[in-house]
Amino acid sequence: MYPLDVLKTRIQLQTGKPTPGVDHYNGMLDCFKKIVKNEGPSRLYRGITAPILMEAPKRATKFAANDKWGKFYRDLFGQQQMTQSLSVLTGASAGATESFIVVPFELVKIRLQDKASAGKYNGMVDVVVKTVRNEGLLAMYNGLESTLWRHILWNAGYFGCIFQVRQLIPKAETKKGQTINDIIAGTIGGTVGTLFNTPMDVVKSRIQNTIKVPGQVPKYNWAWPAVLTVFKEEGFGALYKGFIPKVLRLGPGGGILLVVYTGVMDMFRNMRDERLGKQL
Repeated sequence: MYPLDVLKTRIQLQTGKPTPGVDHYNGMLDCFKKIVKNEGPSRLYRGITAPILMEAPKRATKFAANDKWGKFYRDLFGQQQMTQSLSVLTGASAGATESFIVVPFELVKIRLQDKASAGKYNGMVDVVVKTVRNEGLLAMYNGLESTLWRHILWNAGYFGCIFQVRQLIPKAETKKGQTINDIIAGTIGGTVGTLFNTPMDVVKSRIQNTIKVPGQVPKYNWAWPAVLTVFKEEGFGALYKGFIPKVLRLGPGGGILLVVYTGVMDMFRNMRDERLGKQL
């Protein structure tokens, strides 16, 4: 799925009208063709080390935080079971929690994916070294606010939809049926989450790709003012740049994520029960 993320970032970082001599992308397929033709197929995987290192702790934090926040809010509001509103609130809180883990990895990924960075960085470690040296250690957390909003909105939509869809579709009687239900619920959740958070993803990409210069206020600095800037200068549609490759990745990805999580948790529970059974 990673090439879709590269296409998304390239399209999101594209501002204004086409510049002579600079590739301008007229959508996902055009971006794909030009990258392969002008830079080579390997460019579609530039920067993949950071997300590979990020994905496991990110997803683990997402679901662990969702479980913990769910228990916290049930106790807080005196609810025995999860409700639609609690699912949204719990998902938003889980998204905020995972944001603190992903920001440095996202910054490295964005700067390696940008075409303009081709000659600046030699890989993930080089990005970290040069960013810290030239902009300071805290620069690794550039875009934290927009990342918080991005993950709050996506996870609120994702977990909120999963709860609602599970209530609406018939209960599964078999393991296969449960898998199908999870794919449906997770895919719908991933799609809705992407609809909610794409504007924040656009401004996050631009904020994290901006190199801070002492004494200068970046054009894209804080999340909501950056959203207004993009809207005023490029129109509403610009807030959804890169939506197609993003939803193609996170829609089905949301379904796969839920299926794998549910399957792995079931496996661990069975292992625990077998061990306890042997002890008894």
